[in-house]
Amino acid sequence: MATPMTADQFVKALKNEGVTVAEHSGWRTHNRNHKGAWGPVNGVVIHHTAGTNSLSFVYTGNAALPGPLCHSHLSKSGTVTMIGNGRANHAGSFAKNAFDAMVAESSTHPRPDSAEPIDANSRTYGLEIENLGNGKDSYPSAQYQAAVRWAAAICRFHGWTAHSVIGHGEGTRRKVDPSFSMDKFRADVAKQLGTSPTTKPKPKPTPVYAPFPGAAYFKRKPNSALITAMGRRLVAEGCGRYSSGPGPQWTESDRKSYAAWQRKRGFSGADADGWPGAQTWAALRVQKP
Repeated sequence: MATPMTADQFVKALKNEGVTVAEHSGWRTHNRNHKGAWGPVNGVVIHHTAGTNSLSFVYTGNAALPGPLCHSHLSKSGTVTMIGNGRANHAGSFAKNAFDAMVAESSTHPRPDSAEPIDANSRTYGLEIENLGNGKDSYPSAQYQAAVRWAAAICRFHGWTAHSVIGHGEGTRRKVDPSFSMDKFRADVAKQLGTSPTTKPKPKPTPVYAPFPGAAYFKRKPNSALITAMGRRLVAEGCGRYSSGPGPQWTESDRKSYAAWQRKRGFSGADADGWPGAQTWAALRVQKP
């Protein structure tokens, strides 16, 4: 629990972390503080915009959801534009178990409960990353590294660990963003926090995740490199139920392994039958072969 940064502190922290910062006109007094408290703050929430050319929209919002819709917007080029200073309409309500895990800086971030009693807009910073969120739109290295540094700057200022950073989809079942692995993102934030703020890592290729091919695809028992990639991710998540492989041919071992992944994500019964669905596929982050 911490007092929110001032506008000057926020900009300075980001620049010290090596982030390229732009300031939207009026951002320093742009907030929703008249609708509720801003702070004390407990964490950082990462979003994707699910659209393009969204800078103006996240500043203004619309009649149903007035801006600011985040504290910062991140372009494909890696430039962070300051959008709001104070309470922002970015997170909405959060599940208590997810929020408590963030506050405790737990290494485990559970599937959020269906009840959402926490006003996360008053307690978290929010970043909107320009991306369609469809698994096909990539995150250029400059953009992804800027997101890591943006989150690390806030954590460094408040003395938080990387486990104070969560994805919007980790706080509520209503959302699925961002469309990249938050476990990897937190690991990258932790790595950044372990360096001098101005140390710039060597750019890494940005992974491209395979979109969900549809439930019927798997029931045709395909032979594909995508099945091998899926199996390797299941093994990496501790859900592999293979006697050999995984390989390109869909088998009963793939179904059993995927069922273990569904159970790990909190599903049970018919919802954990081993046949992939869109939600668990997105969470698995299978890289495109």
